[in-house]
Amino acid sequence: MKVSIIGGGLGGLSAAVTLAKHGADVTLFEKNSHFGGKMMPVDEEGYHFDFGPNTITMPEVFRDVIKQGGLDPDLELPFIHVVHHTRNDFPDGSTFDFSTDQAYMKQQLGRLDPFGLKNYDSFLQEIERLYQLSRKHFLHRTFSGWKDYLSPALALNTAKVRPLESMDHFFQKYFRNPAVIQSLNRYSTYIGSDPYRAPATFAMIAHLEWNDGVYYVRGGNTKIAEAFVKAAENVGVTLYSGTEVKKIHTKNKRVQGVETADGYYEADHVIVNGDLLKAVPELLRDSERPSLSNRRISRFDPSISAFVIMAGLDTELDRLHHHHLFFSKNYKEEFQTLKSGKYPEDPTIYISTSSKTDPGISRQGDNCFLLVNAPAIRAGGNNHYDKEAYKEKIYDKLEHYQIPIRKHAAFEMVMDPADIENQFGAHRGSLYGPSSNTRAQAFMRPFNKSQDIESLWFCGGSTHPGGGSPMVVLSGQNVANKIIGRIVEME
Repeated sequence: MKVSIIGGGLGGLSAAVTLAKHGADVTLFEKNSHFGGKMMPVDEEGYHFDFGPNTITMPEVFRDVIKQGGLDPDLELPFIHVVHHTRNDFPDGSTFDFSTDQAYMKQQLGRLDPFGLKNYDSFLQEIERLYQLSRKHFLHRTFSGWKDYLSPALALNTAKVRPLESMDHFFQKYFRNPAVIQSLNRYSTYIGSDPYRAPATFAMIAHLEWNDGVYYVRGGNTKIAEAFVKAAENVGVTLYSGTEVKKIHTKNKRVQGVETADGYYEADHVIVNGDLLKAVPELLRDSERPSLSNRRISRFDPSISAFVIMAGLDTELDRLHHHHLFFSKNYKEEFQTLKSGKYPEDPTIYISTSSKTDPGISRQGDNCFLLVNAPAIRAGGNNHYDKEAYKEKIYDKLEHYQIPIRKHAAFEMVMDPADIENQFGAHRGSLYGPSSNTRAQAFMRPFNKSQDIESLWFCGGSTHPGGGSPMVVLSGQNVANKIIGRIVEME
């Protein structure tokens, strides 16, 4: 069985490993010079940056792919558990640290939110319940068509994961301090969405960070992509980097192969790994894909994008933590501004400084990866804003918090939504394909299998089970298992 995979992100690589392990002849094409998609290393002037993701959860998902590739995950992926993993700074001067140390969390809540302290244990139980239901009934399955939604068991369990409640409303049941709620609402951005509209189901992300833990791979999280490549090569996958697929060939509504600038490759199955809202229109004529036509694609609400600054400092700032947030005064207004297609005047700023956990990664000074939420590019053109001025606005806000990035930046690289669209083939620069701001888009994302062309499959953050590096890996695994007829039983 010949399988061609278009896109060498984590989803495509994980699918390649599983397929090749079970005997398929797999060829993977990646247009960029690196594999891993948005998990892109940036090494400049002695500084290393993980473009993304910076926060790693569910390490077992990555370890499983390495095992399937015949390698030792302990050697390939030396995960470090970061216990007190995220410092949240608020305009009123208060701070709140996320941690898997329950005694430490209770101590903080006793000071910040006595109501939250009283509800802390029940909150942990509820977010674990949401996660376990999602894990058992949703995360490890593909959706190949509308009939997959007709399962009575799926409908029953979907009703149990709070689909009609917003994340913000859910968090307010357990906590009273607006700052604590704001810090939890940020979990919506892990799926590129708005906490005031996204379903409370995704509060399960809090389980991954508050119960299971946040991890970092020594040497940089991009080691995950490197290990996936090594695993793929170990089981015989043929990998092409710097090779863009120009067209998917079909005949009688069935895939025949793919075409690159270098030639034509026959295939029994084709997997598109990437943002299918952008990739599919580039690879197939509109008439070939009525179920995913240009008109239908235009109706999707895209997830938010990002404005990113990678700043290598000539010093170490003791005030910074590995994961550090500086929140806006009005979070709801920030998301309303993003919804209108504009850049927030008072953005929440995330800074990842992995050198705080791994000093050897950046010996000259801190490697600060700054990210603020940005609107997706307007349909039909870029948003009107001044890139340089917005960078300075971010630096101004950080100086208010006594974080002098501007003063100490020895290296600097800036990427905005247009850069993200061009670099990663992201539809309108969105990070996760369709947003989860409506129940339809949250639970009925584009299918993992084409409705129009036989043996054409989709994996990645724009399809099921959704965005985030573990979900993307699972997406590739789910599709690969479906193709080879392998059934994975969940406990």
